[in-house]
Amino acid sequence: MESWRTGDFDYVLPEERIAQSPVEPRDSSRLLVLDRNRPDGQFEHRTFRELTDYLRPGDLMVFNRSRVIPARLYGTETRSGARVEVLLVRRQEPGSWQALGRPGRRLRVGARVTVEAHDGSGSAQLEIIEARENGLRLVQVSDDSALDGLGELPLPPYIKETPDDPDRYQTVYADAPGSVAAPTAGLHFTQPLLDLIRSQGVDTAWVTLHVGLDTFRPVHGENIAEHKIHTEWFELPDDTAAAINDTRRRGNRIIAVGTTTVRTLEHVARDAHANRAPEIHATAGDADLFILPGHQFRLVDAMVTNFHLPRSTLLMLVSAFAGRERILAAYEEAVRREYRFYSFGDAMLLL
Repeated sequence: MESWRTGDFDYVLPEERIAQSPVEPRDSSRLLVLDRNRPDGQFEHRTFRELTDYLRPGDLMVFNRSRVIPARLYGTETRSGARVEVLLVRRQEPGSWQALGRPGRRLRVGARVTVEAHDGSGSAQLEIIEARENGLRLVQVSDDSALDGLGELPLPPYIKETPDDPDRYQTVYADAPGSVAAPTAGLHFTQPLLDLIRSQGVDTAWVTLHVGLDTFRPVHGENIAEHKIHTEWFELPDDTAAAINDTRRRGNRIIAVGTTTVRTLEHVARDAHANRAPEIHATAGDADLFILPGHQFRLVDAMVTNFHLPRSTLLMLVSAFAGRERILAAYEEAVRREYRFYSFGDAMLLL
C-alpha cells in the first residue's frame, strides 16, 4: 500500500463555504455526482431529490439509524462553584461515559458537577472517576435517563448558529440514541423521498453506528500510519445481513448512505473475509477499520456522502473509494460552484 501523508488530503476552503444552517426542504440541497467509470472525468450537478435518477431496481440502500444524544452538558463544579462544560463522547455502560471537559483544571479525578434541567424540574450529578489519554475522562452520571432534559445537541464547532428546530440535526429515520455527531449524509432524506426510492424497486436496510468525535477530527501529524482512530460501537442486524447477502447473490448494487455506514459494512466484510466466510452475518461490536487509499472495498458499490474537512479520516475514506485526485478535483469544482460544505452542506453521490 502506498505511503500517504496527511498533507496529501488537504485543500483550501473559504470560510463562507461552510454551511451554517440547513436548507429547506431537506432534499433541495445540491448533489455533485462523481462516476468513477466515466471516461471524461466530468461531474454532474443536480439537486438531491434527483438522486433517484441514478438508482436501479434491485439496488440496496443501507442507512445508519443512530440518533444524536444531547451530549453537551453545562454545570457547576461543586467544590469551587465554577461553571464547567462536559461533553459525553461514548457510553461505556449504564451511568458510565467517556467524556471531554473544560476547563480541564476544574475536572480532575474526584471532581463533582451538578447539572440542572433546562426547565428547573430536576438535576443530575457527574463525578470524574478517571483521567485518560487525549484529554478524555471517565465520568459517572447519576441518572442516564435524565440526560434528555439536561443536555444540548453537540453541534460541530464550525457551526455558529443553533438551528431553530433541533431535529434538523437528526435524520428523519433516527431512532437509536447514541451518537455525539450526526451521520450527516442522511440529513438530506425526507420521508417522501424514501417512499419514492422504495417505489422504484430499491430496497432499504439499516445499521447502527454511534458516531464519535474522532471520526470528524483532523489527523494531526504528517505520518498517517501513526494516527490511531478510535473505535465506534456498531450493530448489523439479521435482516440487514440477509438483505446484503441476497443483493450480492443477485449481482445488484449496495449503496451506503454516509461514511459511517461504509465503515460498518467494510468492517464486517473485512472480518468475514479474514474468517473465509462466504457471506456476512449479523454482528455487533467495535468498528476499528481505518480506510485509506488502497483499501479493497468488499461490500460497498456506491455511496452518498457530504463534503468533509481537510486532513480528516473521512476525506481519506472517500479518496480510497473514488481516488484522491478525483475527489480533490471534485472539491475544487464544488468550491468554485459555491457548494455548501460540512454537516449542513450539500452532498455527493459516488458511483
